[in-house]
Amino acid sequence: MRYLHTMIRVRDLPAALRFFCEGLGLREVRRRDHEQGRYTLVFLGQEGGAADTPQLELTHNWDHEDVYSVGRNFGHVAYEVPDIYAACKRLIDAGYAISRPPRDGRMAFVRSPDAISVELLQAGAALAPAEPWASMTNVGEW
Repeated sequence: MRYLHTMIRVRDLPAALRFFCEGLGLREVRRRDHEQGRYTLVFLGQEGGAADTPQLELTHNWDHEDVYSVGRNFGHVAYEVPDIYAACKRLIDAGYAISRPPRDGRMAFVRSPDAISVELLQAGAALAPAEPWASMTNVGEW
């Protein structure tokens, strides 16, 4: 058995792509528009990653405008990053709030425009605690 992807539904596809591609650094691997079903599937993968690595599938239903409910049973999507402080800074610079800052140099949470929790984990050993992260408090839910 091989893990393929995780699917999340998004209301605003350009906003979701900005968050996951510009904010997190993923890249669009493939896209499928389904005219008859009135939806688009966009698969995102790691920059420089092989095409057969696990991906994130964004599903955009063209006629759906209401906010999708997010159950706690979904949990979150997690990505390992080479520098958690740089990743969080890039997200803040792009206008996103860090819900759980990387005070420990190891873990942070941010939410996508569709309120999907995204966990960022430092690759390898935790970085030494540093400001402004060490004194930041949690914001909202994560």
